[in-house]
This record gives sequence, structure tokens and C-alpha cells, in this order.
Amino acid sequence: MIDEQSAWEAFEARDRKADDRFVVVVSTTRIYCRPSCPARRPRREHVRFFPTGEEAVTAGYRACLRCTPDTVARDRAAVAAALTLLEQAEEKLSLDALASAVGYAPHHFQRLFTRDVGVSPAAWQRARRLNDADRRLGDGASVADAIYEAGYSAPSRFYADAKAAGLKPAALRKGGEGMIIDWARVESAFGPLLIAATERGLCRVCFDEDEAALRGRYPAATFNENPDAPLIQAALAAIDDPALAASLPTDVSGTAFQQRVWAELRRIPPGETRSYLDIARALGDPNATRAVGTANGANPIAIIVPCHRVVRNDGSLGGYAGGLERKKDLLAAETKHAQGSLL
Repeated sequence: MIDEQSAWEAFEARDRKADDRFVVVVSTTRIYCRPSCPARRPRREHVRFFPTGEEAVTAGYRACLRCTPDTVARDRAAVAAALTLLEQAEEKLSLDALASAVGYAPHHFQRLFTRDVGVSPAAWQRARRLNDADRRLGDGASVADAIYEAGYSAPSRFYADAKAAGLKPAALRKGGEGMIIDWARVESAFGPLLIAATERGLCRVCFDEDEAALRGRYPAATFNENPDAPLIQAALAAIDDPALAASLPTDVSGTAFQQRVWAELRRIPPGETRSYLDIARALGDPNATRAVGTANGANPIAIIVPCHRVVRNDGSLGGYAGGLERKKDLLAAETKHAQGSLL
């Protein structure tokens, strides 16, 4: 079943994320398009929505020559296959090799990949390599070992990537030495929260966690119990007004895939939910629902990165690290707040 109003809004907004959910048929021209088609919009009364292009063809419509809707599934499958290749690759893959493996011309595939994933294949590989080095440093490896084991050919390349990302390799290797972390245990409408932040952004927001657990994550950092710290106060304000959360900076480490999932979670509007499959599709890999669930569960910044807005594919709430009742309360409060904002 297609929600006609939501589909029309996606069509008006030229939402690329809707391209693999339905096609748009126009009765006056007898063609069907992607929701993101760049052509001028027809009048609402001339538009219908079909789940697939095959159904549109059966109903007597032909594919738009401008947006070529029949290539959507093939494009998304190619991007998903490329992501699998990149995840499994032990060495850097060139654009030519990656595009050839999935059957596309390099420059065309570069545009497809960047459009769906948000970064180019080269940038994706740089982020993955940097996160790999980050993880090894956090596990106690020396900087030199972490650099070469993560696939860097020279230290200069690693330090260039680290500088661009604001990473401090020596501090990470020594368990946060040199880092200053403001933290506080605060009361929220949903129970006690531990909130912690570095100079770069929020690094921990968690229910039912104490100072000892936080110190265990950064054993060599300097801690200031400071409930009045600007980012801690901003996080509390965002809990009361969920629309504020998307603009708050974060300072967390994760794999390239985890970072993509967490970024996608922050795009879910307050008062709405998405399934694991919805998130996987938005990332270009409908088969990655299990991996999405794992990344969702590893989210270190509750509420601000709203993993509570993700539900099972059948619509049931599923689990939540803060407890199922808390998840229900969060969703109910956000729905009420969103409805009030529309009045």
C-alpha cells in the first residue's frame, strides 16, 4: 500500500530516497517517472503512484526518457554490490576497478555512488581506513602499527586524514590522554542520563550509566563534572525539543558503516519512525538490515542520535538499550511535540 499524500510530498520534493519505493504515473502524458525526476511537476489530479515500473507498464504507461526509472533497481544493486566489495577489500580499490566489477563506466558510477552514499568511493575508503586505524589505536596499538595495519602506505597520509577529521592519534593510543571531557549525571523527563562532551562534540549520552563506566572508556582523559557545560545544556534542551538534536556536534568513533547508519538516524524527523529495512535501503543495501540493527545498537549517543526511532520491519518496536517502556515514552513524547508544532 502506498500513502498517496506522503508519495506526493516526496514527488514534489524530488526525494531520491523514494526512487526505489514507487513510481509516479502521469495520466496526461502516459509516462511513468522516478519521484526524483527533474521534469516539471504535473497537476496533482493527473498523478497516481504504482509500486513498480512493471505495474505501470501493465497499466499502459511507458518509461520517462529523462529520468529512466527502470534503471533505479539496477543502480541501487550496483551501489550495494560495490559497498560489499569495499567492505571486503584488503587493499584500496581504484574507481576503474570498482566500476568495472559492477558493470558501469567509472565517471557514471562515481556519480551514482556519491548520490546514494553521500561520499565518493575514494572518500568512503579513506574514512574506513581512518576508522580502522582509530580502532587499533583505541585497542592499544602503537601509532606505527596502527597506520600500516590499517593499510596506509606512509605515516604522512594517515596524519593528513587524521588532521582533516580532527583526530588526535597519540591521545587515542594513550586512552584519551590530553583530552578534557565535561560530564554530568542529569535528570531528564525519561530518567537519569549521563551526558559527556569533548571540545569537539558530545561523546556519550546514555541512560543508567555512571562515572566509572565513562572513565573506563577514556582511562587517561581529564574529567570535569560540569552540568553547566554548554554542550550538556544543549543536549538537555534537545531532549525537551527533539528538533534541536540534529544540529548538535558529536565526537564518536565507529566503523565507516556505523557512521553512515548514525548519520541516517539523524535524518529521521521527530515524531516519525523507520524500519531497519528503510535504513538499509537509504544506505543503498536492502540486504544489510542485520548490520543496520547491530550499528543501531552500538549507538553511543542516545536520543541525540535517535536509535529509538528505528522499529522492526513488521512495525513492532523491537528492543532498546534504555528499555522498551522508555522507547515507547520517547516516541509518544516526540509525536505529541511534532503534532503541537503543526498547530
